[in-house]
Amino acid sequence: MNNSTHSATRKAFIELAIHCQVLRFGEFELKSGRVSPYFFNAGGFSGGQALAELGRCYANTLVAFELIPSVLFGPAYKGIPLVTATAVALSSHHGLDVPYSFNRKEAKSHGEGGLLVGAPLRDDVVIVDDVITAGTAIREAIALIRNAGAQPAGVVIGLDRCERGSGTQSAVDEVRDELGLSVVSVITMHDIIQWLESTSDLSEHLQPMQRYRDRYGV
Repeated sequence: MNNSTHSATRKAFIELAIHCQVLRFGEFELKSGRVSPYFFNAGGFSGGQALAELGRCYANTLVAFELIPSVLFGPAYKGIPLVTATAVALSSHHGLDVPYSFNRKEAKSHGEGGLLVGAPLRDDVVIVDDVITAGTAIREAIALIRNAGAQPAGVVIGLDRCERGSGTQSAVDEVRDELGLSVVSVITMHDIIQWLESTSDLSEHLQPMQRYRDRYGV
C-alpha cells in the first residue's frame, strides 16, 4: 500500500469517527485528571456500515505496516467487534483469510468451556484493540496468547493519543519498549491535528488541540 492510500485511510477513519460521534471535541476530564480537548470512544461504531468501514481502516493499516499474522486476537469487550470487522475486511479487500479469536471475561465451565472463542491461538498473533491507555488490557492479552503457546507479534489500535503517561513516555511507547512489540495505529493525535488544519468546519478546535499536544504530547 502506498503513502497516498494510507493517508486516505487515516482521513476516512477520522471522518467516520466524527460522523459516529466516536471522536468528539470540547472539554473532557480524563482518568488522569487532565482536561482533554478531545475524546475517543470506539463503542460509538455501532452500525453495520460504520463497522464495515472501520474494518477496512484496520485492515488497510495492517497491510500498510506489513503486519499480517497467523491469527488476530480481540480482547473483550471492545476488541471483539474490531477483530471481527478486521478479519472480514482483510478477506474482502486484500484477499487474506486470517483466522481470529477473542476471549471471555470469565471462563465458561460448560459446553466448549475455557476463556477463548474462535480460532486456536498459534504461531504469530496480532492484537486488535481501540486504544492503549495504561496498557493493562494489552498485558492481559499477551499473557493469554503466551499461555496458549503462541507468540504475540504486535498490536494494532485505532488511536494513539501520543501523550505522556506518568513518566516521559506514552503508554504506547511503554508497551513497545517493555514488551518489545510492534504497535501501530490507524491514526494518532498528530493526524487529528493535521486534519483540523485542513478543514474549516471544526477550525475552532485546532488551537486547543495544539496547546494540549505542546503540553502533554510525545
